[in-house]
Amino acid sequence: WYAEQKIDLTLGVRVTELDANAKRIRTQDGRVREYGALLLATGADPVKISVEGADPSRVFYLRSFADSKEIVRAASSSSRALVVGASFIGLEVAASLRARGLKVDVVAPESIPMEKVLGPDLGKFVQGLHESHGVHFHLGQTVGSVKGARVTLSNGEVVDADFLVLGVGVKPAIDLAQRAGLAVDRGILVNEYLQASAPGVYAAGDVARWPDPRSGRPIRVEHWVVAERQGQTAAKNMIGIPERFDSVPFFWSQQYDVRINYVGHAESWDSIKLDGDPRQSGCAATFTAAGKKTALVTISRDLASLEAELDLENAAVHRAI
Repeated sequence: WYAEQKIDLTLGVRVTELDANAKRIRTQDGRVREYGALLLATGADPVKISVEGADPSRVFYLRSFADSKEIVRAASSSSRALVVGASFIGLEVAASLRARGLKVDVVAPESIPMEKVLGPDLGKFVQGLHESHGVHFHLGQTVGSVKGARVTLSNGEVVDADFLVLGVGVKPAIDLAQRAGLAVDRGILVNEYLQASAPGVYAAGDVARWPDPRSGRPIRVEHWVVAERQGQTAAKNMIGIPERFDSVPFFWSQQYDVRINYVGHAESWDSIKLDGDPRQSGCAATFTAAGKKTALVTISRDLASLEAELDLENAAVHRAI
C-alpha cells in the first residue's frame, strides 16, 4: 500500500542527525536525505527505574503491542503481580491482570491514586473501585529491592510477586531535536501550526508542546487521540494548507465496567465541582482555573462529556477572534 502511494517506508533504521539549516537528515546506515518539510513524531519513552535485585526478565513496561504480549505471556504462567505506579496505565494493567485471575498489588508514592489528574474525590473512587475487585494498594511507598519472588517496599513491608509491571510515566524523545538546536522545553516547542523553531520542521504527538488556545499556555498531552489529530493538522500545514491546531484534548480509561471520560486539560486548578455520585448513577467533575472551565471528567455521562467538548471548542474560537 505504501509503495502504491509513493511512500518510501523505511523500517528498522534510526535517524542519527538532523541538520535543520541544510534541511537534511542522516540515518544510522550513513544515508543522507534532504527534505522540504519534516515531521518529528518521535513520541515518548517509558521512564525506567532500577529495581535492586530484580531479574530483568520479570520486569515489564507497557508502551507497545509487543510489550502487552510479553505481559500476557508472563501472566499466563503466574498467580501474583506487582504494579508499580498508580497512573492510568498502571491501573488499567492492574484491572486487566485481575480479570485474568491474578493477585495484584499496586505500589505508588502518592496517598491517593491519580489525585493529580482527577482530584481527591474521584481518585478515592478509583481506589475503591480497584479494592472492590481485590487489588491491594501500598500507597506512600516505593519498591526497595527484590529477592526471588519477594519484593521489599520502602517501609520494610514484603509483597510476593511473580513479576513486576512498571508504569511510572514517560519522557518525550527529544534527543534528536536537541542535538539539532531546536527549541525544547520538556518537549519540542511548536506554534499553533505545529511548526518547530526551524523552518520546515514540524512536531506532533507525545513529543510536541503547543500553545493551548484555551489557557494560553504551552501544553503537552500524552494521549493517542491528540497525536492522531495533530498528525492530520501537521500534514495539512506541511503541504501548504494552513490550519491551526485547536482541538480539545480528549481521552478515556476503561477500568473493569467503569469508563472514565476526560475532556480538556487541567494541569492545575482552583476548584473542582462534583455533580452526582460515581458510586451510583455516575457523575461529572468540572475543573476551573481563573474562573474558566478547563476540563470535565465524567462517569456514565457521555452527553455531558460531548457538550463540554463543544463548549471548550467554542471558547477557543472566541479567544482566537
